[in-house]
Amino acid sequence: MYKKYLLIASKLDYAGTNIALALSQFKLPNLDISFVETEIIDDKGINPLLIERYDFVIFASKHQSSEGGKTLSIHAPGNFKKADFGGKPETLCLSSALFQKFLFGELHKKAEEHLVKNYQLTLECTHHGPLINKPCVFIEIGATPNEWKDKRIAFIVAKAIKSAIENFQLNKYQEIAIGIGGPHYCPNFNKIQLDSNIAISHIIPSYILPVSEEIILEAIKKTQEEVDFVLLDWKGIGPAESREQIISILDKNHINYKKTKEIKK
Repeated sequence: MYKKYLLIASKLDYAGTNIALALSQFKLPNLDISFVETEIIDDKGINPLLIERYDFVIFASKHQSSEGGKTLSIHAPGNFKKADFGGKPETLCLSSALFQKFLFGELHKKAEEHLVKNYQLTLECTHHGPLINKPCVFIEIGATPNEWKDKRIAFIVAKAIKSAIENFQLNKYQEIAIGIGGPHYCPNFNKIQLDSNIAISHIIPSYILPVSEEIILEAIKKTQEEVDFVLLDWKGIGPAESREQIISILDKNHINYKKTKEIKK
């Protein structure tokens, strides 16, 4: 599906730089690596003419959290409301549910192969910039300088990216969904992404609800594959009013939906 990949890392970012340098050792013929001078979420650092030459963009980055913890995470970029950290307000990047699912699976495999047991492997909800016009995904190491500088972990992430690029193929039998509800680290969506036939692209978390009809339609529109249904983390959506508002939007637009608890894993 994708013939040419670009990996972008920031020179200001230990984790992204280490992933990029590890990946460069594999010399993949269909992957180029580019370093930006700005923080990776900063739109000013992105050269749109460079982006145009590629089919898919992978951002390698640090993940920063005040809670600390060791994490390996994947998410699509974009902003559901304000754009405090790059991108544009209420605008999402194009995402591939199928590639995101495959990369998540490869990350789990490589972590198991290398006995990485003390890291949480997780999806994150869609957040922050930059905004580009190609399908893309972030893969991140968190959440403190100790983890960002760990070259062994960066090498494992690089191996997951390599495997995904070399082995990714379209699976027409997988169902495509966006997610709504739950916390930032998406525990219920993690299980579905890893253990079911469903591929998830953009995830709208509970902490930014309520959202407009336009944002839900934006998440569907900015999924490269045709979306089969919206996946609802029912208990994670919040009060009854929030659930009713979302259901009314979906019904109005004739969009199918399922609850996470209904999915066999």
